[in-house]
Amino acid sequence: MAAVDASLLDWYARTARELPWRRTRDPYAILVSEVMLQQTQVERVVPRYLEWLARWPTPAALAAASPADVIRAWQGLGYNRRGLSLHRAAQHIAGHGWPSDLTVLPGVGPYTAAAVRNFALGEDVLPVDVNVERVQERTGHRFGAACGQALMDLGATVCLARVPRCEVCPLAEGCPSRGSRYEPARKQSRFEGSFRGAAPGRRAATAAGRAGCRGGGVAGEGRARVCRRRVRLAAGVGQNGACGECAGRHRVPSVGDILAGTSWLVSVLRA
Repeated sequence: MAAVDASLLDWYARTARELPWRRTRDPYAILVSEVMLQQTQVERVVPRYLEWLARWPTPAALAAASPADVIRAWQGLGYNRRGLSLHRAAQHIAGHGWPSDLTVLPGVGPYTAAAVRNFALGEDVLPVDVNVERVQERTGHRFGAACGQALMDLGATVCLARVPRCEVCPLAEGCPSRGSRYEPARKQSRFEGSFRGAAPGRRAATAAGRAGCRGGGVAGEGRARVCRRRVRLAAGVGQNGACGECAGRHRVPSVGDILAGTSWLVSVLRA
């Protein structure tokens, strides 16, 4: 083991954050934590993680839940589609077992797969998130898989994006970036770069380029029938919200439709 790895692990042994998913090797529990941690702060995830596992302690238990229950349990964590992907992943695991390639599971990319392989299965693979990448770039060192959790703590609490706390860093002595300061990334407006941030005409053009209407409609609790596209694909919007690609037989869901009820939203998301 390299001396820099040993220094990092010694620091981690003394300062590690107490997080519940670090007390288990259960791949399902690790998967739940990693999906929840995608774009959600650790402090918000901890109580929700514990509640989730108390309610659905195994993939089979989660697989048996309804999508509506999953969405309700996910509220407050952001991006409900992540919860639905975790639900579908649990259904795959319950029905077919854990795949050798974890990226075939819905919502699991290379980083999440590497995290499960390392933290749950003990495989020699380093999961590289933004914190790990930042530390490796600044130190110029490629760390071993055993340093995964330590790197995440170092990047989250010491080797910060803008003003790193070099005075308390266990790697500062040999770090070529010691004392450096970094320009902040340009902050986006609330909806910049998103479908919601585009002008109406651009939204329609962007969505229409993604996919066409499948037609057929979804009846929704007394409301007018709506185009069976996922909510994010308001394709071919015409007058009065009619879907041009299905000759106006159905209309594109409005914001009011989306907010009208969880059960209807689930049916559209699954269409």
